[in-house]
Amino acid sequence: MATKEKKVTAETPVEEAPKKEKKAKKEKEAPAKPVKPAPTEARATALNVRVTPRKARLVLDLVRGKDVKVALGILANVNKSAAEPVSKVIRSATANAVNNFGMDENSLYIASIWANDGMRIKRYLPRAKGSASGLVKRSSHITCVVKMR
Repeated sequence: MATKEKKVTAETPVEEAPKKEKKAKKEKEAPAKPVKPAPTEARATALNVRVTPRKARLVLDLVRGKDVKVALGILANVNKSAAEPVSKVIRSATANAVNNFGMDENSLYIASIWANDGMRIKRYLPRAKGSASGLVKRSSHITCVVKMR
């Protein structure tokens, strides 16, 4: 079990030098990466919110197209169960715009906001004479997109 030892000679570094030069040439020849344009919008999504989409859309219609601060003020005074998750999504989209993209918080408005069907939980409801009827508990995905004016 003898181990083989490599003999280090003066020629070894000379062989590796051309390889390094070739790599350096390839790196110089590569074109520069294009600069991405500044983002103009930010979005946030809340998934599987336990509010039906139909009820959520009633609240969303109140704030669509409004400034963020005005929309949050409206939602603070709305007596609907969907008002709290909608305001959380708007605050999250605003935070994404300010922290990730450097937008001005005072000039943001809600460009678009919508609610889609989420997961449906299927249960049954006991009925008379030992029968049962179906019960579907709906949830929604709420998405908000904010832009600068």
